[in-house]
Amino acid sequence: MRARPLHLFRSWAFTPSRIHVRWKHLDMANLPVNKTAHAFDKARFEAMLNRRFFYAPAFEIYGGVAGLYDYGPPGSSLQSNIIAEWRKHFIVEEHMLEVDTTIMTPAPVFETSGHVARFADWMVKDTKNGEVLRADHLVGGVLEARLAGDKEARGLAAQPQKEDDKKRKKKDKAKAVAVKLDDAVVTEYETILAQLDNYSGPELGELCKKYDIRNPDTGNEVSEPVQFNLMFASSIGPTGQHPGFLRPETAQGHFLNFSRLLEFNNGRVPFASAQIGRSFRNEISPRAGLLRVREFTMAEIEHYVDPEDKKHERFEDVRDVELDLLDRHTQSAGSTKLTRMKIGDAVDKGIVANETLGYFLARIHQFLMKIGINPARLRFRQHMGNEMAHYATDCWDAEIQNSYGWTECVGCADRAAYDLSVHMAKTGHPLVVRQALKEPIVTEKLVAEFNKKNFGKTFGKDSAVIQTIIGGMDEALLAKLQGELAQGSTTITSSDGREFTLTPDLLTIEKKTFKQSIREFTPNVIEPSFGLGRILYVLLEHSFWGREQDVERGVLSLPTVVAPTKVLIVPLSAKAEFDPLVKEVSTKLRKAGIFSRVDDSNTSIGKRYARNDELGTPYGLTLDFASVQNRTMTLRERDTTGQLIGPIDEVIDIVTGLVNGTIDWAEACQRLLAYDGVQAVE
Repeated sequence: MRARPLHLFRSWAFTPSRIHVRWKHLDMANLPVNKTAHAFDKARFEAMLNRRFFYAPAFEIYGGVAGLYDYGPPGSSLQSNIIAEWRKHFIVEEHMLEVDTTIMTPAPVFETSGHVARFADWMVKDTKNGEVLRADHLVGGVLEARLAGDKEARGLAAQPQKEDDKKRKKKDKAKAVAVKLDDAVVTEYETILAQLDNYSGPELGELCKKYDIRNPDTGNEVSEPVQFNLMFASSIGPTGQHPGFLRPETAQGHFLNFSRLLEFNNGRVPFASAQIGRSFRNEISPRAGLLRVREFTMAEIEHYVDPEDKKHERFEDVRDVELDLLDRHTQSAGSTKLTRMKIGDAVDKGIVANETLGYFLARIHQFLMKIGINPARLRFRQHMGNEMAHYATDCWDAEIQNSYGWTECVGCADRAAYDLSVHMAKTGHPLVVRQALKEPIVTEKLVAEFNKKNFGKTFGKDSAVIQTIIGGMDEALLAKLQGELAQGSTTITSSDGREFTLTPDLLTIEKKTFKQSIREFTPNVIEPSFGLGRILYVLLEHSFWGREQDVERGVLSLPTVVAPTKVLIVPLSAKAEFDPLVKEVSTKLRKAGIFSRVDDSNTSIGKRYARNDELGTPYGLTLDFASVQNRTMTLRERDTTGQLIGPIDEVIDIVTGLVNGTIDWAEACQRLLAYDGVQAVE
């Protein structure tokens, strides 16, 4: 069937062929796509990312520096689109207060927060060549390789694919060798891996000795683990008299501005501040691409809540969201079995500490689904006691499975009142909420009153000591003192053993009534923290597949909302008569707010589409000779490669709806006709 000329489009609704066309529309909407025909090929995937310049090692022509990467045009656009969606999902929908605080931070801030003392990982050194390795990654990598070798020896795993030695990159994991292990050893290894994050430095050292864990690259023994602080030290000012650090997280900038944020929010909690910005960590051995880097972009939320009321007003909206949970008790038992559970049930059963923490876990899940993370490869793992951050009372990580294993991409912690409390204690600045009570609280309590004139004459310089002792007494001690004074006198003893006799003319203790109209408290903080580079990388992995008919034709099935380029414009010919149409279509898309690119290279149209399939571009518009003659245009969908045809303005209207999410591909197939690949020209 030939594509019909424009003057026939509207008349089809009144002809018998309408039935045939409608069935063809339905077929176009349901074209089969087999995304799992080929196993994930990491070498092919990484080659594509490099070829299309999603990202590349920084300073590459100077030899590069481990853990530092530059993003190319598609990588930058992808990250920007993820951030834009994050802003909509959290800042806009949750009415958060966005801030942008400094990267360079004076040392006293991190000394107070505990980062100088505790923000560290355990490292070991190769005893012969001095290579530094992160201890927990070394133990995990070696044991996982041994388990993989055991499966291979038992015939339970496929032979690993061979790679060109020249292209093989240094792995973070040890190489698997086919050696069968005793069943008891397998169980032992699996138990260790299930609770690996819970081991202390000395315990990791014992594991290295017990299981003969060595540097997998050299076979050399490693040293005892020592702590390494991950912050980059610097100095502020020309003389270096003010030591500082590059921030390892954005959180402290939120906390130090709490009183201003509270005032901006009319003195009310709960509320949340949000920030997107760069952070820096001097990673010990960054070997896993974007998953372990030294400079990265974070998106962090600090949600301030009343410590006596951690309910969330919108919790019922997410109560039925189901998550795959791995709680601390399961891990401590040596298992990694996931429990599928509604977040409402998890909070009700005390598995997740409170409603606000549970609300954000559900919202994190919804965000990751929206941008294209595979839900079957997402889990929420609870921190065990030994790995819990020094400030946290409960913490869950959104971990996403990829070719490197399970990777933490989002942390969600209940930081309690730790940060605000320590900064308030250090600076004396009141980082508190003063809340007017609906009903005043009336209380009665004993109060000590001193006759200052007589007291000073009697005790002189010891007056302050005595007043401090009595001021520290609770209600019971004051009542005892009151009774003794009624008998004539009482005696108190200082910490250095001196005794002081008090009489009613020096001290009286009476019960007084107090009316409290204001409640003052330090809020608790729930903190979701997103590593955007990690999310970007795993999203690329989850989106990558090869065409069933040709594995070399890679595709990135990125959701339209985050795709770097939304629409590809492909003129079939370089003839001058196409230029006005290309300009018209490009201008109309630009005015509609849709980012498009024109590919007018002299290669074939198939290769042009294949090239942009690798870039994740969801829709393609082809201008052919029928476009010049009839003002028609074809619309191609990336995954199915199905094509529709219609008048230029109508196609632009439909592709605008597709990009904005107001219609889906099935509806587009109902509104446009299927294209059979034949140009309708005279």
